Amino acid sequence: MRAAQVSKLEGPEAIEVVDIPEPQAFAGGVVIDVHAAGVAFPDVLMTRGLYQLKPQMPYVVGGEVAGVVRSAPEDAHVKAGDRVIALTMLGNALAEVAVTPTQMVFRLPDNISFEAGAGIVFNDLTVHFCLRNRGRLAAGESVLVHGAAGGVGTSTLRMAAALGAGRVIAVVSTPEKAEVARANGATDVVLTDGWLAAVKELTGGRGVDIVLDPVGGDRFTDSVRSLAAGGRLLVVGFTAGEIPTVKVNRLLLKNVEVVGAAWGEWVTTHPGYLQEQWAEVEPLLASGKIAAPLPVLYPLDRAADAVASLDNRTATGKVVVTIR
Repeated sequence: MRAAQVSKLEGPEAIEVVDIPEPQAFAGGVVIDVHAAGVAFPDVLMTRGLYQLKPQMPYVVGGEVAGVVRSAPEDAHVKAGDRVIALTMLGNALAEVAVTPTQMVFRLPDNISFEAGAGIVFNDLTVHFCLRNRGRLAAGESVLVHGAAGGVGTSTLRMAAALGAGRVIAVVSTPEKAEVARANGATDVVLTDGWLAAVKELTGGRGVDIVLDPVGGDRFTDSVRSLAAGGRLLVVGFTAGEIPTVKVNRLLLKNVEVVGAAWGEWVTTHPGYLQEQWAEVEPLLASGKIAAPLPVLYPLDRAADAVASLDNRTATGKVVVTIR
């Protein structure tokens, strides 16, 4: 089968499309003929050996797929011929065939294409975990998201209202990305330059209830300042590269919280949690209450470019590689 593989840790440019044997089926595994596969920022870090989890070399890029079940265990909740999306987690996605445990496979709603479906699992379930579990989003609360034109950002914009938010504010770096944010459901959009003052004005000085931050870097302290009394700052990642710190006395001023939100770690330590999430998210996607992603598509031959677009910050929305 054809696959996008990393054999040396030299960044996205080292990704090569090669012919390798199909993966072997294993007990409890579902074999999937892959039509599309998602790419996320951890894939950038993994190509340099900088991610906290390190696959055995060489490895196939990506951790989420959409496709058709070729075979499944007799007692599985999916069967041959079913349209599905799935997590492969640590690699093994950007290939013509993937095998993954049954509990990481979900039926794809009929109203969602394979290309859009490949952009759902990683980002949407991350955002669901952030807002529901770690952020404790209550009906009518306001949510601000940094990097709002990226994968996690656009997922937040698409999902927040359906999960109860009354207002969703997008922070972006360019007018072009502002249009992406509006297309994905932002209530308000502000540019990175002067964003804190703009948010204070939008909220009448109150601030926001939740900040979802996959960026980190030098805007972190202002994110704490942007919170309303009792607000929560959700730390999702550090795409800016710099891991910020906080002076904890700032948390006392308005009884605010800085909360870690590591969905992948939670999934690995809480069996059954993925199924709980999908039980809530799937009906919202099937009914259209949560819009399907609007992915940026690359062919498999350009897998290196797809991952590089996350590295160089040119990506807008979810990046998906088409396989078939």
